[in-house]
Amino acid sequence: MALTVESQKRPEGIKPKALRRSGLIPANLYGHNGTESISLALEAKTVDRLLKQAAPNKTEIELSIPDLQWTGKTVLREVQVHPAKGTPYHLSFFAAKS
Repeated sequence: MALTVESQKRPEGIKPKALRRSGLIPANLYGHNGTESISLALEAKTVDRLLKQAAPNKTEIELSIPDLQWTGKTVLREVQVHPAKGTPYHLSFFAAKS
């Protein structure tokens, strides 16, 4: 089962804490273009829906980044959770070789 998620590129200079206050979850995409990584921001509601359906390192996710005109297959590699609140804190995606 492939899932589709839309993300946006994280604006330069905005700290992750400010993103979380505004309802976004910081994320990174690794390996989309060789060794380059991209800093992303996903809607918190989208992350909640994603985590109910996806398992880290097992579920293939179709990630779309309209700001960069990039769409590709990825794997959710890591989910960091806030230790006290139990809410998602940061996500890491790895681009799958096609």
